[in-house]
Amino acid sequence: MKIAFRTHDLGVKGLEGAIEKLHSCDISAVQLVAYKFMDEIKYVPGGIDAVSAARIGEALKEAGVAVPLIGAYFNPVHSDKNKVAACKEVFKDYLKYSGLLGCPIVGSETGSFNDDKWTYNPKNRTEEALRTVISVFSELAAYARTVGALVGMEGAAGHVCYDVKTLKRAYDAIASDNVRIIFDIYNYLDASNYKNYLDILDEGLETFAGKIVVFHIKDCVFEDGKLKQVAPGKGMFDFDKILGKIKAYDKDAVLVLEGTTGEDIVPCKQFIINKWKVV
Repeated sequence: MKIAFRTHDLGVKGLEGAIEKLHSCDISAVQLVAYKFMDEIKYVPGGIDAVSAARIGEALKEAGVAVPLIGAYFNPVHSDKNKVAACKEVFKDYLKYSGLLGCPIVGSETGSFNDDKWTYNPKNRTEEALRTVISVFSELAAYARTVGALVGMEGAAGHVCYDVKTLKRAYDAIASDNVRIIFDIYNYLDASNYKNYLDILDEGLETFAGKIVVFHIKDCVFEDGKLKQVAPGKGMFDFDKILGKIKAYDKDAVLVLEGTTGEDIVPCKQFIINKWKVV
């Protein structure tokens, strides 16, 4: 098992600062989102090039930091088609330079018709929305094949691929060996189904057997009729059962503590390590 954190959740700016923080927290893996913690890397086409990618990849490798996932998330169903086109080019840049960055997998979620809010819209759950996602990710998967990279897809209740079945429909329609799955239980939950989170995990593990490359690990509470994310171990999730199921699926699983920040980083990392040892 490998525990990772998003680079921009570390609370520092710049490559040197991030590496120093990783060492101080005894973290050996990151979900790399370069443009969110390096001011010199912009989320625009050409914002990362071979030189900068090589510098980042070499620095992380020298520091003993693995990169199990590169984030280049964008909204494939955004109403601004020029923005979608630009974002696809950014994503392709990261696919092109993924080898230099130290990881073949570049990931994104499937978006929402609420544009930059990335929240539920009834139109998300239409066939039109799903066709658009399939088209966009098919293009990215085809490009990934040409550069020896992989595309990671992540579902979420408020997005087009709002449950495991819909993500599987998209995955099957894309029909590419260059697509993998990023799985986040919390993402699939809302007020109607949050008590069934273990069943959703089981469904995901069975549906995407052998295709899940990263698990996003979160916790949550249900307050005022809404789910609220909290740090692992501080909410309602039964981590003995969650981690037991993941460990049975893959004893070498990559667990990204997405959204765990600040003073929670070290104790939450240790919480997961301790749980993993006994499940």
